[in-house]
Amino acid sequence: MEPVIDLDGLEVRFGTRVILKQLKASLTGRSIGLLGPNGAGKSTLLNTLLGFHAPSAGTARIFGRDIRSQARQVRSLIGYMPENDAFISSMTGVRFVRLMAELAGLPSEHALERAHEAFFYVGLGEVRYRALGTYSLGMKQSAKLAQAIAHGPKLLFLDEPTNGLDPPARSRMIQLIQEIRDRGDLHLILSSHLLRDVEECCDQVLILKDGRVAAFCNLEEERRSNRRFLEIETRGESNGNFLDAVRTLGCETAPGAQGRVKLVLPDGLEVRRLYEVAAAQNVQIRRLNHKRDSLEDIFLKAMETADGRQ
Repeated sequence: MEPVIDLDGLEVRFGTRVILKQLKASLTGRSIGLLGPNGAGKSTLLNTLLGFHAPSAGTARIFGRDIRSQARQVRSLIGYMPENDAFISSMTGVRFVRLMAELAGLPSEHALERAHEAFFYVGLGEVRYRALGTYSLGMKQSAKLAQAIAHGPKLLFLDEPTNGLDPPARSRMIQLIQEIRDRGDLHLILSSHLLRDVEECCDQVLILKDGRVAAFCNLEEERRSNRRFLEIETRGESNGNFLDAVRTLGCETAPGAQGRVKLVLPDGLEVRRLYEVAAAQNVQIRRLNHKRDSLEDIFLKAMETADGRQ
């Protein structure tokens, strides 16, 4: 599978300060989350891929096109929803999106048609002739999304798309992003400091810290890797005997309150054996859950690993 983005030793310096440090990763997901603490280099990476910053070493390729030698082609493939507002407040919403579509290379009439379509798609059809300066924060965020998709990009950069939104507006924005992801006609990169946004929208995640790659993983594969860790709730008078019995099977156990037990299955042991042992000890397994690492778990592990590497 051709990478969506291939980071090949990418380094960016501002004066004597190194912002991005030898980034190497091959991003292939439909929706990729970009995470990291403030100052990690997330926005710098997006701006470098867009051609706003020149690499000081290495390079990156987007759909096989080099950001150094094929910058114009790269930009034609990308839609960009920036974190900060960049509106002309007296301009109507539809005129603004039409202008951005024209700057992306669409003919004027086609750009106007796509501007109307984009405004209806993000739920702003009824206010498309109002001046942008009269829009609420949520409406401005949706207008930024409309201009990012109007020209039909293959790759969408979303930089803090839910920043400052109240819960209902955030929910609408997340739903829009999920719909765009599920259409299957483009890839997206979601940069956010909110783990929940990335967890709800992305299937891969790239975590940066201090300008370095702290972790890169497929979220589902990362969660499945820990499926040997179980949490069960039991009921019966022989819980102690049950724990002794499962330990003889090679399980590591940690009893908790009210019949709860945490245990790690050895390789090759099937879950059904636990039920067989429980029945033999006259113990009921009332509940059994596979522990799944949350994105927070993955993020914190990445931060700890990064700290240990420095």
